[in-house]
Amino acid sequence: MNKTIKVGAVSYLNTKPLMYAFKHGFKIEGMEIVEQYPAKVASMLLSDEIDVGLVPVAIIPKLKEHYIISNYCIGAEQEVASVCLFSEVPLEKIEKIILDYQSRTSVALARILIKNYWKLPVVFEEAKENFREEIKGTTAAVVIGDRAFEQRKISAYKYDLAEAWIQFTGLPFVFAAWVSNKKLPEDFVEQFNEANKKGLETIDLVVSENVSPHYDLKKYYTENISYDLTVEKQKGLEKFLSFLI
Repeated sequence: MNKTIKVGAVSYLNTKPLMYAFKHGFKIEGMEIVEQYPAKVASMLLSDEIDVGLVPVAIIPKLKEHYIISNYCIGAEQEVASVCLFSEVPLEKIEKIILDYQSRTSVALARILIKNYWKLPVVFEEAKENFREEIKGTTAAVVIGDRAFEQRKISAYKYDLAEAWIQFTGLPFVFAAWVSNKKLPEDFVEQFNEANKKGLETIDLVVSENVSPHYDLKKYYTENISYDLTVEKQKGLEKFLSFLI
């Protein structure tokens, strides 16, 4: 592959460890990084605007071919903290749920849990730009990423989607993985893995360079997010994808 390898990355706090080495001088010849929110990175991978991206795993069935190129992911083995259903009323009183437009996986996970685990007779609505203002009465919303930390301080009730999935299936959850839409050179994949690893080995430095006034980032990176793509996470991923077929 002689052309530039375009990599779609996500500009969320949870990706900072994976991107740390690239931000601090780790170079892979011929690689170009584009940062966007998860659903946008996903659409770029589907339309072949990029070659690999940290994408919501819900798009995997939509790709003509796919390869998970890294040993690391955005996963959870307990409460993830940044992907939650927020409401002003208990779960059983929710009548409408607004779905965050920024991640296909979180939306798909919410739908799976609501239908198969919580079994709630709710109406779904696609989120608009300022949808968090509509979380009131019997209207709840799925909020992800950095905004979820802020919402944790506001909403009376929060239901962590990773925690619910684990209770439902007994398996960890994978929100996003480094997925390519074509076979990439082995030396690129090796270097890419090495860069991910370097960032995860320097969590204290990552924490020192990022600010979250609403949540403890050291706790987030070491307890909530689980970055290793283990065999159990792969099983959790396969289980999740089976609901999408």
